[in-house]
Amino acid sequence: MIELSKAAHYVSDKINVSSVKIEEYITTDNMIPNRGGVVDCESLPKARRVTRYEPGDILISNIRPYFKKIWFSDRISGCSNDVIVFRANDENWNKKFLYYVLSQDSFFDFMMSGSNGTKMPRGNKKTIPEFLIPDFDIDKQIRIADILSAYDDLIENNQKQIKLLEEAAQRLYKEWFVDLHFPGYEDVKIVDGVPEGWSYKRVDDFGEVITGKTPSTSKTEYYGGNIPFVTIPDMHGNVFPLVTEKALTKAGANTQKNKYLPINSVIVSCIATVGLVNIAVEPCQTNQQINSVVLYDDNNLYFFYESMKRIKTLLDGIGSNGATMTNVNKTKFSNIHVLYPTEDLVNRYNKFCKPIFDNILALSKEILVSKKARDHLLPKLMSGEIEV
Repeated sequence: MIELSKAAHYVSDKINVSSVKIEEYITTDNMIPNRGGVVDCESLPKARRVTRYEPGDILISNIRPYFKKIWFSDRISGCSNDVIVFRANDENWNKKFLYYVLSQDSFFDFMMSGSNGTKMPRGNKKTIPEFLIPDFDIDKQIRIADILSAYDDLIENNQKQIKLLEEAAQRLYKEWFVDLHFPGYEDVKIVDGVPEGWSYKRVDDFGEVITGKTPSTSKTEYYGGNIPFVTIPDMHGNVFPLVTEKALTKAGANTQKNKYLPINSVIVSCIATVGLVNIAVEPCQTNQQINSVVLYDDNNLYFFYESMKRIKTLLDGIGSNGATMTNVNKTKFSNIHVLYPTEDLVNRYNKFCKPIFDNILALSKEILVSKKARDHLLPKLMSGEIEV
Protein backbone atom coordinates (compact mmCIF):
# COMPACT_ATOMS: atom_id res chain seq x y z
CA MET A 1 0.00 0.00 0.00
CA ILE A 2 1.16 3.53 -0.75
CA GLU A 3 -0.22 7.01 -0.24
CA LEU A 4 -2.59 8.40 -2.86
CA SER A 5 -0.19 11.31 -3.42
CA LYS A 6 2.28 8.86 -5.02
CA ALA A 7 -0.25 8.06 -7.73
CA ALA A 8 -2.30 11.21 -8.26
CA HIS A 9 -2.27 14.92 -7.53
CA TYR A 10 -4.75 17.73 -7.09
CA VAL A 11 -5.48 19.65 -10.28
CA SER A 12 -5.00 23.36 -9.67
CA ASP A 13 -5.37 24.70 -13.20
CA LYS A 14 -7.37 27.90 -12.75
CA ILE A 15 -8.86 29.50 -15.84
CA ASN A 16 -10.96 32.56 -16.44
CA VAL A 17 -14.33 31.55 -17.90
CA SER A 18 -14.41 34.68 -20.02
CA SER A 19 -11.26 33.72 -21.90
CA VAL A 20 -11.64 29.96 -22.35
CA LYS A 21 -14.56 28.09 -23.88
CA ILE A 22 -16.21 26.02 -21.15
CA GLU A 23 -19.54 24.37 -21.87
CA GLU A 24 -20.68 23.58 -18.36
CA TYR A 25 -19.99 24.37 -14.73
CA ILE A 26 -20.01 21.47 -12.29
CA THR A 27 -20.73 22.13 -8.63
CA THR A 28 -21.27 19.88 -5.64
CA ASP A 29 -25.03 20.43 -6.06
CA ASN A 30 -25.27 19.03 -9.58
CA MET A 31 -23.08 15.99 -9.00
CA ILE A 32 -25.11 12.83 -8.48
CA PRO A 33 -24.35 10.89 -5.28
CA ASN A 34 -22.86 7.42 -5.38
CA ARG A 35 -20.80 7.60 -8.55
CA GLY A 36 -23.61 8.61 -10.86
CA GLY A 37 -21.99 11.46 -12.79
CA VAL A 38 -23.45 14.92 -13.20
CA VAL A 39 -26.82 16.33 -14.19
CA ASP A 40 -28.27 19.76 -14.93
CA CYS A 41 -24.93 21.55 -14.94
CA GLU A 42 -25.19 25.20 -14.05
CA SER A 43 -24.57 28.12 -16.39
CA LEU A 44 -21.10 29.51 -16.16
CA PRO A 45 -20.42 32.00 -13.38
CA LYS A 46 -19.61 35.50 -14.52
CA ALA A 47 -16.10 36.87 -14.08
CA ARG A 48 -14.96 33.79 -12.19
CA ARG A 49 -11.87 31.64 -12.27
CA VAL A 50 -12.69 27.95 -12.13
CA THR A 51 -10.76 24.69 -12.01
CA ARG A 52 -10.29 23.22 -15.47
CA TYR A 53 -10.63 19.46 -15.72
CA GLU A 54 -9.91 17.08 -18.59
CA PRO A 55 -10.94 13.59 -19.74
CA GLY A 56 -9.62 11.00 -17.30
CA ASP A 57 -9.68 13.36 -14.32
CA ILE A 58 -11.54 12.29 -11.19
CA LEU A 59 -13.99 14.80 -9.74
CA ILE A 60 -15.08 14.48 -6.11
CA SER A 61 -17.40 16.66 -4.05
CA ASN A 62 -15.47 17.95 -1.06
CA ILE A 63 -18.63 19.03 0.80
CA ARG A 64 -20.46 16.44 2.92
CA PRO A 65 -18.30 13.50 1.80
CA TYR A 66 -20.90 11.05 3.16
CA PHE A 67 -22.93 11.68 -0.02
CA LYS A 68 -20.10 9.92 -1.90
CA LYS A 69 -20.22 12.02 -5.06
CA ILE A 70 -17.55 11.05 -7.58
CA TRP A 71 -17.32 11.23 -11.37
CA PHE A 72 -14.82 10.07 -14.00
CA SER A 73 -14.57 12.90 -16.51
CA ASP A 74 -15.05 12.33 -20.23
CA ARG A 75 -14.70 15.97 -21.30
CA ILE A 76 -12.96 19.30 -20.81
CA SER A 77 -14.79 21.87 -18.74
CA GLY A 78 -14.78 23.71 -15.39
CA CYS A 79 -15.88 23.10 -11.83
CA SER A 80 -16.29 24.99 -8.57
CA ASN A 81 -13.70 25.17 -5.80
CA ASP A 82 -15.79 22.76 -3.73
CA VAL A 83 -15.16 20.01 -6.28
CA ILE A 84 -11.67 18.55 -5.95
CA VAL A 85 -10.02 17.15 -9.06
CA PHE A 86 -7.43 14.36 -9.05
CA ARG A 87 -5.20 13.51 -12.01
CA ALA A 88 -2.85 10.52 -12.39
CA ASN A 89 0.79 11.46 -11.86
CA ASP A 90 2.18 9.46 -14.78
CA GLU A 91 1.72 6.48 -17.11
CA ASN A 92 2.42 4.04 -14.28
CA TRP A 93 -1.12 4.62 -13.07
CA ASN A 94 -4.27 3.67 -14.93
CA LYS A 95 -6.78 6.52 -14.69
CA LYS A 96 -9.85 4.31 -14.49
CA PHE A 97 -8.20 2.15 -11.84
CA LEU A 98 -7.58 5.24 -9.69
CA TYR A 99 -11.21 6.22 -10.16
CA TYR A 100 -12.33 2.86 -8.82
CA VAL A 101 -9.88 3.09 -5.92
CA LEU A 102 -11.44 6.41 -4.91
CA SER A 103 -14.98 5.10 -5.47
CA GLN A 104 -14.67 2.84 -2.44
CA ASP A 105 -16.63 3.53 0.72
CA SER A 106 -13.34 3.33 2.58
CA PHE A 107 -12.07 6.41 0.76
CA PHE A 108 -15.12 8.48 1.63
CA ASP A 109 -14.97 7.22 5.22
CA PHE A 110 -11.36 8.44 5.27
CA MET A 111 -12.47 11.83 3.93
CA MET A 112 -15.12 12.06 6.64
CA SER A 113 -12.69 11.07 9.40
CA GLY A 114 -10.53 14.09 8.64
CA SER A 115 -13.29 16.51 7.67
CA ASN A 116 -13.89 19.91 9.23
CA GLY A 117 -17.28 21.24 10.29
CA THR A 118 -20.46 19.60 11.50
CA LYS A 119 -23.47 20.95 9.58
CA MET A 120 -21.66 20.89 6.23
CA PRO A 121 -18.34 19.04 6.73
CA ARG A 122 -15.58 19.46 4.19
CA GLY A 123 -12.75 17.05 3.51
CA ASN A 124 -9.32 18.15 4.67
CA LYS A 125 -7.28 18.67 1.49
CA LYS A 126 -4.03 18.25 3.42
CA THR A 127 -4.88 14.77 4.70
CA ILE A 128 -6.87 13.33 1.77
CA PRO A 129 -3.69 12.55 -0.26
CA GLU A 130 -2.52 10.39 2.66
CA PHE A 131 -5.18 7.78 1.88
CA LEU A 132 -3.53 4.40 1.30
CA ILE A 133 -4.12 2.71 -2.05
CA PRO A 134 -3.00 -0.65 -3.53
CA ASP A 135 0.44 -0.58 -5.12
CA PHE A 136 -0.40 -2.81 -8.10
CA ASP A 137 1.60 -2.94 -11.32
CA ILE A 138 0.03 -1.27 -14.36
CA ASP A 139 -1.10 -4.56 -15.96
CA LYS A 140 -3.04 -5.57 -12.87
CA GLN A 141 -4.53 -2.10 -12.62
CA ILE A 142 -5.80 -2.39 -16.19
CA ARG A 143 -7.29 -5.87 -15.58
CA ILE A 144 -9.15 -4.64 -12.48
CA ALA A 145 -10.38 -1.53 -14.28
CA ASP A 146 -11.62 -3.66 -17.20
CA ILE A 147 -13.57 -6.00 -14.89
CA LEU A 148 -15.29 -3.16 -13.08
CA SER A 149 -15.84 -1.17 -16.28
CA ALA A 150 -17.90 -4.05 -17.68
CA TYR A 151 -20.47 -3.43 -14.94
CA ASP A 152 -20.37 0.31 -15.55
CA ASP A 153 -20.84 -0.21 -19.29
CA LEU A 154 -23.96 -2.26 -18.59
CA ILE A 155 -25.21 0.41 -16.20
CA GLU A 156 -24.53 3.16 -18.73
CA ASN A 157 -26.34 1.25 -21.47
CA ASN A 158 -29.41 0.85 -19.27
CA GLN A 159 -29.27 4.53 -18.34
CA LYS A 160 -29.24 5.46 -22.03
CA GLN A 161 -32.28 3.26 -22.62
CA ILE A 162 -34.07 4.95 -19.73
CA LYS A 163 -33.27 8.36 -21.17
CA LEU A 164 -34.70 7.37 -24.55
CA LEU A 165 -37.86 6.07 -22.91
CA GLU A 166 -38.26 9.26 -20.88
CA GLU A 167 -37.82 11.31 -24.02
CA ALA A 168 -40.56 9.35 -25.76
CA ALA A 169 -43.04 10.19 -22.97
CA GLN A 170 -41.88 13.81 -22.93
CA ARG A 171 -42.23 14.19 -26.71
CA LEU A 172 -45.80 12.96 -26.74
CA TYR A 173 -46.67 15.17 -23.76
CA LYS A 174 -45.25 18.21 -25.59
CA GLU A 175 -47.00 17.31 -28.84
CA TRP A 176 -50.42 16.81 -27.25
CA PHE A 177 -50.50 19.17 -24.28
CA VAL A 178 -48.07 21.98 -25.16
CA ASP A 179 -48.13 22.23 -28.95
CA LEU A 180 -51.82 21.14 -28.82
CA HIS A 181 -51.46 18.68 -31.70
CA PHE A 182 -53.50 16.03 -29.92
CA PRO A 183 -55.66 13.47 -31.77
CA GLY A 184 -58.56 15.32 -33.39
CA TYR A 185 -57.19 18.79 -32.62
CA GLU A 186 -58.24 20.02 -36.09
CA ASP A 187 -61.90 19.79 -35.06
CA VAL A 188 -61.58 21.40 -31.62
CA LYS A 189 -62.16 25.12 -31.11
CA ILE A 190 -59.69 27.24 -29.18
CA VAL A 191 -61.44 29.27 -26.50
CA ASP A 192 -59.48 31.88 -24.54
CA GLY A 193 -56.23 30.30 -25.67
CA VAL A 194 -57.06 26.70 -24.69
CA PRO A 195 -58.90 23.92 -26.49
CA GLU A 196 -62.62 23.73 -25.79
CA GLY A 197 -63.35 21.34 -22.93
CA TRP A 198 -59.92 21.83 -21.31
CA SER A 199 -59.52 23.62 -17.99
CA TYR A 200 -56.96 24.66 -15.40
CA LYS A 201 -56.64 22.59 -12.24
CA ARG A 202 -54.67 23.37 -9.11
CA VAL A 203 -52.11 20.86 -7.92
CA ASP A 204 -54.25 20.03 -4.90
CA ASP A 205 -57.14 19.19 -7.24
CA PHE A 206 -55.11 16.19 -8.36
CA GLY A 207 -54.53 14.83 -4.88
CA GLU A 208 -53.59 15.43 -1.26
CA VAL A 209 -50.42 17.49 -0.90
CA ILE A 210 -48.09 16.25 1.85
CA THR A 211 -45.01 18.15 2.97
CA GLY A 212 -42.40 15.83 4.40
CA LYS A 213 -40.85 16.02 7.83
CA THR A 214 -37.73 14.63 9.50
CA PRO A 215 -38.17 12.54 12.64
CA SER A 216 -35.90 13.50 15.51
CA THR A 217 -32.33 12.69 14.48
CA SER A 218 -31.35 12.41 18.13
CA LYS A 219 -33.42 9.23 18.37
CA THR A 220 -31.18 6.54 16.90
CA GLU A 221 -34.01 4.04 17.17
CA TYR A 222 -35.88 6.00 14.48
CA TYR A 223 -33.32 5.24 11.77
CA GLY A 224 -31.84 2.16 10.13
CA GLY A 225 -35.09 0.39 9.32
CA ASN A 226 -36.61 -0.57 5.99
CA ILE A 227 -38.98 2.34 5.33
CA PRO A 228 -37.41 4.56 2.62
CA PHE A 229 -36.83 8.17 3.70
CA VAL A 230 -36.46 10.19 0.51
CA THR A 231 -34.29 13.31 0.45
CA ILE A 232 -33.19 15.45 -2.50
CA PRO A 233 -29.87 13.63 -3.13
CA ASP A 234 -31.86 10.41 -3.60
CA MET A 235 -33.92 12.01 -6.38
CA HIS A 236 -31.16 13.13 -8.74
CA GLY A 237 -31.13 11.29 -12.03
CA ASN A 238 -33.96 8.95 -11.04
CA VAL A 239 -37.59 8.40 -11.97
CA PHE A 240 -38.12 6.04 -9.05
CA PRO A 241 -36.27 6.43 -5.68
CA LEU A 242 -35.25 2.78 -5.38
CA VAL A 243 -32.37 3.54 -3.02
CA THR A 244 -32.35 6.14 -0.24
CA GLU A 245 -29.42 7.31 1.86
CA LYS A 246 -31.53 6.97 4.99
CA ALA A 247 -34.34 4.64 6.03
CA LEU A 248 -36.74 4.86 8.94
CA THR A 249 -37.76 2.22 11.41
CA LYS A 250 -41.45 1.64 11.97
CA ALA A 251 -41.12 3.50 15.27
CA GLY A 252 -39.57 6.50 13.52
CA ALA A 253 -42.09 6.59 10.70
CA ASN A 254 -45.01 6.17 13.09
CA THR A 255 -44.08 9.38 14.92
CA GLN A 256 -45.52 11.09 11.83
CA LYS A 257 -48.08 8.68 10.42
CA ASN A 258 -49.67 11.45 8.36
CA LYS A 259 -46.44 11.72 6.32
CA TYR A 260 -46.66 8.25 4.76
CA LEU A 261 -46.74 8.24 0.97
CA PRO A 262 -48.34 5.30 -0.84
CA ILE A 263 -47.19 3.79 -4.12
CA ASN A 264 -47.59 6.13 -7.13
CA SER A 265 -47.30 9.30 -5.08
CA VAL A 266 -45.57 12.02 -7.09
CA ILE A 267 -42.60 13.47 -5.17
CA VAL A 268 -41.35 17.00 -6.01
CA SER A 269 -38.32 18.80 -4.53
CA CYS A 270 -39.33 22.31 -3.48
CA ILE A 271 -36.51 23.75 -1.34
CA ALA A 272 -32.96 24.59 -2.48
CA THR A 273 -32.71 22.25 -5.50
CA VAL A 274 -36.25 22.50 -6.89
CA GLY A 275 -37.98 20.70 -9.73
CA LEU A 276 -36.74 17.14 -9.24
CA VAL A 277 -39.63 14.71 -9.66
CA ASN A 278 -39.91 11.04 -8.64
CA ILE A 279 -42.66 8.43 -8.43
CA ALA A 280 -42.90 6.36 -5.25
CA VAL A 281 -42.68 2.60 -5.85
CA GLU A 282 -43.22 1.59 -2.23
CA PRO A 283 -44.63 3.23 0.91
CA CYS A 284 -42.15 5.88 2.04
CA GLN A 285 -41.69 9.25 3.70
CA THR A 286 -39.70 12.35 2.74
CA ASN A 287 -38.01 15.23 4.50
CA GLN A 288 -39.36 18.79 4.66
CA GLN A 289 -37.67 19.90 1.43
CA ILE A 290 -40.16 17.86 -0.57
CA ASN A 291 -43.85 18.26 -1.36
CA SER A 292 -45.63 15.14 -2.58
CA VAL A 293 -49.04 14.53 -4.13
CA VAL A 294 -51.07 11.45 -3.27
CA LEU A 295 -53.23 11.26 -6.38
CA TYR A 296 -56.96 10.81 -6.11
CA ASP A 297 -56.94 8.99 -9.46
CA ASP A 298 -53.95 6.94 -10.65
CA ASN A 299 -55.16 7.44 -14.22
CA ASN A 300 -53.61 10.90 -13.91
CA LEU A 301 -50.22 9.54 -12.83
CA TYR A 302 -48.04 9.92 -15.91
CA PHE A 303 -49.76 13.09 -17.11
CA PHE A 304 -49.26 14.68 -13.70
CA TYR A 305 -45.66 13.43 -13.43
CA GLU A 306 -44.75 14.98 -16.77
CA SER A 307 -46.59 18.18 -15.85
CA MET A 308 -44.47 18.50 -12.71
CA LYS A 309 -41.30 17.83 -14.72
CA ARG A 310 -42.01 20.96 -16.74
CA ILE A 311 -42.46 23.47 -13.88
CA LYS A 312 -38.90 23.91 -12.61
CA THR A 313 -38.69 27.49 -13.89
CA LEU A 314 -42.03 28.27 -12.28
CA LEU A 315 -40.87 26.80 -8.96
CA ASP A 316 -37.69 28.87 -9.12
CA GLY A 317 -39.78 31.98 -9.65
CA ILE A 318 -42.42 31.53 -6.96
CA GLY A 319 -39.91 30.21 -4.44
CA SER A 320 -37.25 32.91 -4.69
CA ASN A 321 -38.66 35.94 -2.81
CA GLY A 322 -35.18 37.41 -2.60
CA ALA A 323 -34.09 34.72 -0.16
CA THR A 324 -30.76 32.92 -0.38
CA MET A 325 -32.50 29.57 -0.79
CA THR A 326 -35.44 28.84 -3.08
CA ASN A 327 -38.40 27.72 -0.99
CA VAL A 328 -41.75 26.66 -2.43
CA ASN A 329 -43.98 26.00 0.57
CA LYS A 330 -47.05 23.78 0.62
CA THR A 331 -49.47 26.63 -0.07
CA LYS A 332 -47.56 27.94 -3.06
CA PHE A 333 -47.11 24.45 -4.44
CA SER A 334 -50.77 23.54 -3.97
CA ASN A 335 -51.88 26.67 -5.82
CA ILE A 336 -49.87 25.96 -8.99
CA HIS A 337 -52.22 25.62 -11.97
CA VAL A 338 -51.91 22.87 -14.56
CA LEU A 339 -53.72 22.87 -17.89
CA TYR A 340 -55.89 19.76 -17.83
CA PRO A 341 -57.21 18.23 -21.08
CA THR A 342 -60.18 15.94 -21.47
CA GLU A 343 -60.19 12.73 -19.43
CA ASP A 344 -60.15 10.71 -22.65
CA LEU A 345 -56.85 12.30 -23.72
CA VAL A 346 -55.34 11.79 -20.27
CA ASN A 347 -56.38 8.14 -20.28
CA ARG A 348 -54.90 7.65 -23.75
CA TYR A 349 -51.65 9.29 -22.67
CA ASN A 350 -51.55 7.17 -19.52
CA LYS A 351 -52.11 4.01 -21.59
CA PHE A 352 -49.23 5.00 -23.89
CA CYS A 353 -46.90 5.74 -20.96
CA LYS A 354 -47.58 2.74 -18.73
CA PRO A 355 -45.37 0.25 -20.63
CA ILE A 356 -42.70 2.96 -20.93
CA PHE A 357 -42.55 3.53 -17.20
CA ASP A 358 -42.81 -0.20 -16.46
CA ASN A 359 -39.73 -0.64 -18.65
CA ILE A 360 -37.96 2.25 -16.91
CA LEU A 361 -38.64 0.62 -13.55
CA ALA A 362 -37.32 -2.75 -14.75
CA LEU A 363 -34.16 -1.15 -16.16
CA SER A 364 -33.68 0.86 -12.96
CA LYS A 365 -33.80 -2.35 -10.95
CA GLU A 366 -31.27 -3.94 -13.29
CA ILE A 367 -28.98 -0.96 -12.73
CA LEU A 368 -29.34 -1.41 -8.99
CA VAL A 369 -28.40 -5.10 -9.23
CA SER A 370 -25.36 -4.26 -11.38
CA LYS A 371 -24.23 -1.55 -8.96
CA LYS A 372 -24.52 -3.90 -5.99
CA ALA A 373 -22.52 -6.58 -7.80
CA ARG A 374 -19.82 -4.08 -8.81
CA ASP A 375 -19.61 -2.54 -5.36
CA HIS A 376 -19.41 -5.98 -3.76
CA LEU A 377 -16.56 -6.94 -6.08
CA LEU A 378 -14.66 -3.65 -5.82
CA PRO A 379 -13.11 -3.99 -2.33
CA LYS A 380 -12.31 -7.66 -2.94
CA LEU A 381 -10.33 -6.77 -6.06
CA MET A 382 -8.57 -3.91 -4.31
CA SER A 383 -7.60 -6.02 -1.29
CA GLY A 384 -6.31 -8.87 -3.43
CA GLU A 385 -8.93 -11.26 -2.00
CA ILE A 386 -9.90 -11.96 -5.60
CA GLU A 387 -6.82 -12.44 -7.80
CA VAL A 388 -6.85 -11.30 -11.42
